[in-house]
This record gives sequence, structure tokens and C-alpha cells, in this order.
Amino acid sequence: MFVQDVIFFGARHNADAIALIAADQKWTFAQFADAVDSMSSALTKQARPGATIAVVAENTPGFAAALYAVPAAQMVLAMGNTRHTDRELWEMLVASRAEVLLATRTHLDRLIESKPDDSLIHTFVELSPAHPEAMFDTAVAFDSAAAFDSAGKTTGFDSARANSVGSAAESDTAWLIHTSGTTGKPKGAMITHQSLIAAALNTTMARPVAADEVYLFPFPLFHVAAYNVVHHHLRRRPVVLLESFEPVAAMRAIEEHSVTSVSLAPTMVAMLLDHPDRAIHDLSTLRQISYGAAAMPLDLLRRTLTELPNAGLAQGYGMTELSGNAVFLGPDEHRRAATTDPDILSAAGRPAPLTALRITAEDDSEVPPGEVGEILIRSDQVCAGYWENPEATAEAFFDGWFRTGDVGRIDSRGYLHIVDRKKDIIITGGENVSSREVEDAVSTHTAVASVAVIGVPDEHWGELVTAVIVVADGQDLPSVDDLRSWTSDLAGFKRPRGVVEVEQMPLNASGKVEKRRLRDALSP
Repeated sequence: MFVQDVIFFGARHNADAIALIAADQKWTFAQFADAVDSMSSALTKQARPGATIAVVAENTPGFAAALYAVPAAQMVLAMGNTRHTDRELWEMLVASRAEVLLATRTHLDRLIESKPDDSLIHTFVELSPAHPEAMFDTAVAFDSAAAFDSAGKTTGFDSARANSVGSAAESDTAWLIHTSGTTGKPKGAMITHQSLIAAALNTTMARPVAADEVYLFPFPLFHVAAYNVVHHHLRRRPVVLLESFEPVAAMRAIEEHSVTSVSLAPTMVAMLLDHPDRAIHDLSTLRQISYGAAAMPLDLLRRTLTELPNAGLAQGYGMTELSGNAVFLGPDEHRRAATTDPDILSAAGRPAPLTALRITAEDDSEVPPGEVGEILIRSDQVCAGYWENPEATAEAFFDGWFRTGDVGRIDSRGYLHIVDRKKDIIITGGENVSSREVEDAVSTHTAVASVAVIGVPDEHWGELVTAVIVVADGQDLPSVDDLRSWTSDLAGFKRPRGVVEVEQMPLNASGKVEKRRLRDALSP
């Protein structure tokens, strides 16, 4: 099965069901399939099969259509993080060999202006806030509303053409999402048609979608969390798309569209509950809040269940290379955690039905239950490897298993617990930050003799990027503002939000900084 089949099959069998709600408009599966088909057809006039089409945009209907249209054109959709600087974005665009760029106006202007000589991009397309289809008549093109007439009917979804896959294979890369690497250089995870569909199926079995579900998606579509859009479309249920997360907009959408399920980071949950307008919005239709990327504090869990009594909570553990979540902790466990079994909240959950999981020692042997080791996963939802990076691919895959880089254990009840991250990654506000990348930037400051960058727990952001510094002789400790200015070439979320001075770094026997000791010392 191909990713675009999710929409095309929906149009064939549930044509009048609502697929997408965004920008104060609704599209049925037939209408959305027409937009996907139009965009896919337009792309074939601009690039060859196998080409990379990049997108740098907020959550617009056009971006949602591109999730399916680019793979339908037998091309690769490379997703750019809108929070990245021009330099960071162009590094990704050049590395992925993108030939066409889809972008909203703000990002289109800045990227056209800063385009480097080694870029292969020959066509820039503006994605409007309102419509999912795009025209490619000029070098800088604009969205058109041609696929929808005044009665809101589709102008002609070509079922035969849309279902022609030619030489395409399910192992072809559909999405290319770059992750923060331990070397500081992003790696492009090749998410295939097969891995995306497998992730959606796995999630459907582990976290069933109700027959009347209305799903709100507030995360950026350029994250792997976008697989949740595919997951709900697979079950022919509507997705309510927010341009970006903002508490009032989220509460209004829940109330207006009778949203029953939503994905939120714990930080977002707290922002909803704390907002002064919370009392004037009816959130009683919410039946499930799914979260991931950060732990749910017990107090916040109890508060959520009290203030939103109709809603259960569910956690998912996954990563970009897994095309989504692969381990789940369900609503029943969360209710037990809030009452009689608080320890269960420290668990990530149990593997989904189509996931094999093992814990291994340094020599790749499986450790006994209860012992700590690296988490390895085998599943069809694992990505195909890293884009044009055979060394990283070889390092991450072992005998059919994917090395997650996380350290964990399986308890006596079969729950996975994440103990630490083997990869030197900080998760702040749902974004992954490479410690190495920040260290490389901070270390050039004249006042810094040596630096280690770690994540310090924070109730709001999950973790704060914190620079632990040994100050150079005769210099003063740089302030946070100073360091943020010094590292301005990095995206804002990567720059330090905390600075701590130490006389010397804790080192292990091989001379490496023991960051776990630093994290333990600075954690509340």
C-alpha cells in the first residue's frame, strides 16, 4: 500500500466524509483527493520521478496535501523546520538535493533571497494559507482555488490516474525528515511508504480510532508527528489542522468542531489548563489526549483528569526513524497512575502489536529482564536508513534491528522504562537539539575554556538547553543573553537558556565528559 492510497481509497469509498478542517474550511475525502491529485500532476511537470520536493511552511492545507501528493508523484518530500535559520534550512535543502520548494510567503521570500549557488532548486511555489492545491505556471507560483467551486464540489478526481503507480515500490522514500545527530550534523531519515503505513497500522491497533473521532493536530507537520494525520485518515476520520499551537485557537477548535482526540505535549496541556480563558470554552467532547517527547508530571496528570474528566491520557514513545510511535501507555494505566499505581507513570509503555523490542548490552547480547541496556526495535515501521549516509546507517542497524540510542529496561510487568539517552540529544519544547552542535558554537566564545551542553529538566519546556562552562583565565562567565547572541546562527530553540560555571568538567577514564553527572547535579 502507498501513502497516497490512504486518501484515494477514502475518496473512492467514503467520498463525502470530511477529511480536513483548516483555515475555516472543510474538505471531503473526494475534494481533498482532487487537490492531492492536482498537486501531484503539477509536480510531474516540474521534476522527474525520484526527485526531492521540499516544503518549508506552517500547517496549511497545502502542506497537508503535499504529505500525499509528493509521494503520489513518485517523489520525496523533504520537510524543513520553519524555526531553523536560513543557513540551517539551506544546508538541509542542498543536502537533500531538493529541486522544487513549496513554502508559505514569509519563508519563500527569505529563502529566495538567501539561495546559495549550490542549490538545485529551480521552482519556488507559494502555499497559501487557505487552499491545498498549487499551480506551477511561473517560477514563483501561487495557490489556486480552482479545485473547488462555489458549491464546494470537487471538479474531477481522476481515480484511474491517481491509482497508477507505475514503477513505484512501497520501499521508496516518501518523506525525508532530518534529525539532530550526535555529531551535530542532521541526518535525513528515509521514511518509506511501507514504514509510514506500518506506523499508522501499529498505532491503530495500539490506540484505536473511534467511529466518531474528530482529531485535532496542533504540532508542526514537518515533524514525524504528522504520521498521526495519516493514521486518522486511514480510519477515514477528519483531521482538524491548526496553523500552529496557541491555547485559545486550540480551545476554540475543540469547541467548534467537537474534537474528541488531540495530540499535545505535556507543556501544551498545562498551557490549556492555565489559560485565563479556559473557563469560557467547552472542552467536554475531549475523550483522549495523546502525548509524547516528554514525561507527564504526576501532578499535571491528576489535574488533567480532574479538570477534563471525560478525557483519558495516552503516551507514545517513538522517534523519526520509527516513522512514529512504537510503544504505548494507555488511558487505563494513566488512571491507575493517578490513583493507586503512580510508579507506572515512569514507564513509556508496552510495544505495539507489530513491534519487536529488545534490550542489549554493549556486545549486542540481550540482557536479562530488569537490567539496563540499549533499546533495539525491529518493525516494518523502521525507516530505510539515512539519506546518502551509509556510515550512519550501518551504525544504526544491526542484524535487522534498529538501535534507538536510548537506554532502558523492561520491568516485571513488561513495561519499557527509558533510563537515559545514549545519543547526546536534548528535547526542548518537542524539538530535538544536538548537544554537539551547540557546544561547537559556544566553544568559540573567547570566555569559554571548555563547555558541555546538557538538558536540565523544566516543567514548561521539558528540558532547557544549558551550557556548563569552564571559564577561560581572566574572563567572566558569559550571560545567557550573551551566549544566545553569540550563537545566533542557530535556531532559537537550540541556543542556551541556562549557563552554569564549573571549575572543571567531570571526566571518565577515557577523558570524556560524564554528562550524566552534570545532569544529576543540576536536576531539581
